[in-house]
Amino acid sequence: MVAAVVLTVSTPFFWLLDSPDTGQLVAASVQGATGIAALVWALMQSSATPQPGVVVVDTGKAKATGGGRASTGVRRPQEAGSGAVRAERTGDATADGPDSSASTGIDFS
Repeated sequence: MVAAVVLTVSTPFFWLLDSPDTGQLVAASVQGATGIAALVWALMQSSATPQPGVVVVDTGKAKATGGGRASTGVRRPQEAGSGAVRAERTGDATADGPDSSASTGIDFS
């Protein structure tokens, strides 16, 4: 992307240095077109890369005891990525005892 911006921005300098002849005018036009094409290509590549997603549907029951963790949905750290996460019709999750936890949806801890 940096190269595309540099090529596009430097194009007018050919015209300002001297009165361009036909060859210089063609070269500057090709340089500008190449820079714009590279910029468009770079922008399309960054948005075209899909992020992997997670979907959980119709999960069963989960139970945590004695400080355990139960989850019938999705559990992942916040920094694990930016992909889509969806939980539908998750099962029952129960937690019994101190420091136990249960989740039936999406848990970013």
